[in-house]
Amino acid sequence: MARPDKAATVAELTEAFNTASAAVLTEYRGLTVKDLKELRRSLGADATYAVTKNTLTMIAAREAGIDGLDETLTGPTAIAFIRGDVATVAKGLRDFAKAHPLLVIKGGVMDGRVLDADAVKKLADLESREVLLAKLAGAMNGNLAKAVGLFAAPLSQAARVFEALKSQKPAGDAPATDAAPAAEATTDAADAASE
Repeated sequence: MARPDKAATVAELTEAFNTASAAVLTEYRGLTVKDLKELRRSLGADATYAVTKNTLTMIAAREAGIDGLDETLTGPTAIAFIRGDVATVAKGLRDFAKAHPLLVIKGGVMDGRVLDADAVKKLADLESREVLLAKLAGAMNGNLAKAVGLFAAPLSQAARVFEALKSQKPAGDAPATDAAPAAEATTDAADAASE
């Protein structure tokens, strides 16, 4: 029978896997306690960073429905459970790993799928959620402006056509006096040519 403290740890880890947007597994071998405190501070409120036992993490991952972490869970492991913007936390981990080469990103989990270290690093290259939302809003605004122009164009064209028809005089309403001088001018020109 499992010890109560281990069962509680597995339950906590299972809950963390289920509620987190993503989890990044790292190897922290050689980092000091001061370095780990600095790392936790740099991740901010969007993530929790905890050292875990591999066997308990494997059990918790299976209970959370995640398969394929067994190969990643070797050596000392710490997990960053991300509850906020995944890209921001991944950038924080990547930048910390650059400054402290002893921190090694081993892989991760996102939306129930296991990610390798390269995939986690690609997440770090993404722009933050706010920037992506702003770009999406700008693109949608531009497309809406184009749509308004497309819908308004036929109406404005029709209005111009109606205005042109309204201002144009019908051919049958021309006064007779305008036609008579033209006929006289033609007759005078013909008489002058015959003389």
